[in-house]
Amino acid sequence: MAAPRAYLDWNATTPVHPAAKAAVVVALELLGNPSSIHAEGRAARALLEQARADVAALVGGEAENVVFTSGATEAANALFRAGVSGCCGKDIAGGLRPMVSAIEHAAVIAAAGPEGAVIAVDGDGIVDAEALKAMLAVGGPALVAIQLANNETGVVQRIRSLADIIHAAGGALIVDAVQGPGKMPVDIAALGADAVFLSAHKFGGPKGIGAIIFRDSRTRLAEALLKGGGQERGQRGGTENLSGIAGMGAAARVTHEAREVPQKMSQLRDEFESRLNRLAPDAAIVSQGAPRLPNTTCFAIPGLRAEQALIAFDLDGIAVSSGSACSSGKVKASHVLEAMGQPGWVKAGAIRVSIGPTTTMDELERCLASLARQIERQKKNIAAA
Repeated sequence: MAAPRAYLDWNATTPVHPAAKAAVVVALELLGNPSSIHAEGRAARALLEQARADVAALVGGEAENVVFTSGATEAANALFRAGVSGCCGKDIAGGLRPMVSAIEHAAVIAAAGPEGAVIAVDGDGIVDAEALKAMLAVGGPALVAIQLANNETGVVQRIRSLADIIHAAGGALIVDAVQGPGKMPVDIAALGADAVFLSAHKFGGPKGIGAIIFRDSRTRLAEALLKGGGQERGQRGGTENLSGIAGMGAAARVTHEAREVPQKMSQLRDEFESRLNRLAPDAAIVSQGAPRLPNTTCFAIPGLRAEQALIAFDLDGIAVSSGSACSSGKVKASHVLEAMGQPGWVKAGAIRVSIGPTTTMDELERCLASLARQIERQKKNIAAA
């Protein structure tokens, strides 16, 4: 009997938590529309508002400041395209210019549009604070997007100090906190963010649901990106995805309560990296000396190309990701590694292993065994050439 597959791609998506599955079923069985005033509608509304409170609690926010979206991509587009008001007295239309760090998720960079100014990062992927100051000093206040933690490398930004710089220049900060929940504390007030956004499927919720959480009741979208019946306090029209929202709320509640998980993941990651270094002393572990998520390892081995390695891992029953992105059937270098100035062999061979609460050392050992076989095959091919 074949061994079960080892899923080591938690930064891409996570298994749905049983509590989230149960909440989705409960919501699907509710008849009412949350906007209806009869008993059925009130029951649906109560479920919606409980989920809103649970999502707010996950980031130390208030329920009234949560706007549900279809995910992080919609959240980023809403914040940049509709604009943010109430935080610095301006919105996009009033002159608040878009700005993003060079290592933001592709969806955030796309949402900022071609007019979005790009903030440089150093070799570890840390945002250059001095470059940010210089960019903010000219051109007027900006709406700045900076990730809490990078999905490819796991690097964690010093958000609070960057927030202080942005606010001193009259701007506003939005934080992609998608990779945070379940891996590190996320507190909107401590971060100093004007808004953060989340995607449920990154922490045990269903796919296709996310949320923006604003820092206070004055801060909101300057206008609705989706105009309709006035749902979500007029900030997103359309009947709410109640089953998705219920699942997100349940996942948020479970994640908020599971405070011991990151330490376990950190121990597994460190052991994996120690064994990786013994197996391949010439391996590069990207940003190993920088603050990182406790679950993420991005590495490359000279001569081992990512696209070939991913196929080999998959055939061995192991799911990992690459530092490269696929577009129209072509593999191109990761813009994150490019911005960090990583050498060509790292960009071409970057593999991301990302683990979760249920990951075992046995799964990581299977990953290392597969890698050892790939290295051995590579040596034989070189010798035969």
